[in-house]
Amino acid sequence: MGRIHEIPVQKADGLTGNLASEDGKVMLIVNVASKCGFTPQYEGLETLHKDLSARGFTVLGFPCNQFGAQEPGDAEEIATFCKLIYDVDFPLFAKIDVNGDEAAPIYRYLKDEAPGLLGSKAIKWNFTKFLVDRTGKVVRRYAPQTKPEELRGDIEALL
Repeated sequence: MGRIHEIPVQKADGLTGNLASEDGKVMLIVNVASKCGFTPQYEGLETLHKDLSARGFTVLGFPCNQFGAQEPGDAEEIATFCKLIYDVDFPLFAKIDVNGDEAAPIYRYLKDEAPGLLGSKAIKWNFTKFLVDRTGKVVRRYAPQTKPEELRGDIEALL
């Protein structure tokens, strides 16, 4: 089990757990928001999840309200929106911060392992994506404007 699988994460129900259940899977970890220009990416993320989950792939969504207050809802509102509008079946976690002193441990780890352009650590906007291999190694970071379907080749190479 990789270190990422041991990092505490808060589940949508408020309970703290970790990603041990995802050990051995390729993961795409994304900070998501319901009222963002990139919100339609939920559709592509869900397509990847459905198409590739049988081969050991999962998308993990971490709602975040740090960018333009684009995720104002509580866990139930977020889950309802995602299910009704985009039929999201991949796991959604509790709303978190991805930057600053209150950044969730998982995002501190992801940013350290895969810095952005010119070595910047900060997440620039919603729908920044991190691809993690089966061993828990962070393989690559993708910008918010990178569409989920553009990642299929990179994901399949790890499966």
